Amino acid sequence: MQNPFESGHIKNYLLLYASVVVIMILFFLASTLFNDVKTVEKKVFKASASEELKDKRVKSIEKETQTKTLKSKLKLMDVNY
Repeated sequence: MQNPFESGHIKNYLLLYASVVVIMILFFLASTLFNDVKTVEKKVFKASASEELKDKRVKSIEKETQTKTLKSKLKLMDVNY
């Protein structure tokens, strides 16, 4: 294998590296110039909606516990050991 520094091939490697860097810069410039960025409106949520959701969750949890106790076929022991 020949040493690229002695044979003069280093110039080709540097040109290849420089061309890759230039192509990357051109793609970056093209993407920033031609990319249309849309403004996003800020969304505002109602504060009462979260309270309603909490009430619904509490009610659904209560219903689940009631149905689980009614459907249970196993009886737990009265005294824990």
